[in-house]
Amino acid sequence: MARHLSGIYAIANDSLMTPEHLLAAVEGALAGGVRLLQYRNKAAATRPADRRVAIGYELLEICQQYQVPLLINDDLEFCAEIGAQGVHLGQRDGDCRSARAKLGPDAIIGITCHDSLTLAQTAAADGADYVAFGRFFPSVTKPEATPAALDILTGARTQLDIPLVAIGGINADNGGSLIEAGADMLAVIHGLFGELDQTNAEDIRQHVRQRAERLTSLFT
Repeated sequence: MARHLSGIYAIANDSLMTPEHLLAAVEGALAGGVRLLQYRNKAAATRPADRRVAIGYELLEICQQYQVPLLINDDLEFCAEIGAQGVHLGQRDGDCRSARAKLGPDAIIGITCHDSLTLAQTAAADGADYVAFGRFFPSVTKPEATPAALDILTGARTQLDIPLVAIGGINADNGGSLIEAGADMLAVIHGLFGELDQTNAEDIRQHVRQRAERLTSLFT
């Protein structure tokens, strides 16, 4: 049976801010109605492993307070170590069946499918809980990503019975078209966590909450 996932899917990229501000921003996003959180730890090479784990546990605690699942980007070992609720895998980061064997039947496993319905069908057949398509708009985070057309969502909606996630340059002004095309969730990075001029954690928390509330309103 397909898992029910819908709403705003926040991706917290730790390269965008300090750990203190990251935690404040995440709390603001969750308070603003975000329904799924992914921790993308691309600073692993420069950040000590124990600090990364500490941040992971802190994010998990915040997510538990808001009853929102925490997913880890790419790293099965890290996911299992902190007891996160699941993992998101790119096409070169392992396969769904292996992830399921390691993390168990209750884990949420998502797969990047770019602009390919074939990849999405394979992921669904392998037991993925959701598939992610994109980028749909110019992306600050991944400007080199292959563009995807809206009709990939429309086509996937008719052929797949698992949630569809749209990603890439999404904000409150353009996200509505993706929902209309069939997206169940909008994955947002820069639109939530980018260009935060505030230096005070409480100001960041409130600012991100306002962004999240505006994005969440697209689903109402």
